[in-house]
Amino acid sequence: MAHEHYYRLGIFLGMLLLMMLWEALAPARRDPVGRSWRWRTNLLLMVSGTLLMRLLAPISLVALAQVNQQQSFGLWYLFAMPYWLMVLVSVLFLDMAIYWQHRLFHRVPLLWRLHQVHHADPHIDSTSGLRFHPLEILLSYFIKLLLVFLLGVPALAVLLFEIILNASAIFNHSNIRLPAMIERPLRWFIVTQQMHRIHHSQRVVETNSNYGFNLSVWDRLFGSYCEKARKSDAQLDIGLVQYLKPEQNTGLAFLLSLPFRRVKDTTRNDKPVKK
Repeated sequence: MAHEHYYRLGIFLGMLLLMMLWEALAPARRDPVGRSWRWRTNLLLMVSGTLLMRLLAPISLVALAQVNQQQSFGLWYLFAMPYWLMVLVSVLFLDMAIYWQHRLFHRVPLLWRLHQVHHADPHIDSTSGLRFHPLEILLSYFIKLLLVFLLGVPALAVLLFEIILNASAIFNHSNIRLPAMIERPLRWFIVTQQMHRIHHSQRVVETNSNYGFNLSVWDRLFGSYCEKARKSDAQLDIGLVQYLKPEQNTGLAFLLSLPFRRVKDTTRNDKPVKK
């Protein structure tokens, strides 16, 4: 745990560079805005979120988990389960919690104002997995902090979950298209690019589906899975219709102020997916 930051940073950069290279060699879709502009904006948003976390996050999730372990504090410690099972259950539970957090950010208008920064991107690639408003990142941190504290999540489970979450976000947002013989069976287990692109569709009923970031089982289990969009993956319209102009997606100042602007269609009802 003493070197957790190096593990996380190394895997994060490795996955990001791998997917960027894959996208450059075999892109699935054309970028309507321009890769250099989008990359700069999305990476600056990530840096802004990181700086805000440095200023306002009182303790790292791993550090909190270590304190819990020393005190044997949390719900998991009420059950006699071996350490490996506690780690496994914790990772699965946190993944499910992020699924429901994602649905909540779509359903609650105030939270959607923050989350729409992510969906306003008219194209998605590996950097889109980093494109979140700093306030959403901070709020997500406090949600995870509460869960880690109350459940008594082991430090190893926190580290594994954070690594998997970041790597999955980069992977399933990447601008690639897996062969059907691989993609179809793979999406029974994890969220693939084609599955997640449906979530970024301009059609509200498609946006309100496929909320998972890592495991695809939650969408199937909780009735939000959408197998196919109305349009094919190659023709799918990405983004939010009210934010399709290049200047609305290449300016850091605009995206940081976006949750506080008055615009039409800033809420989304979490309606059942139409099969």
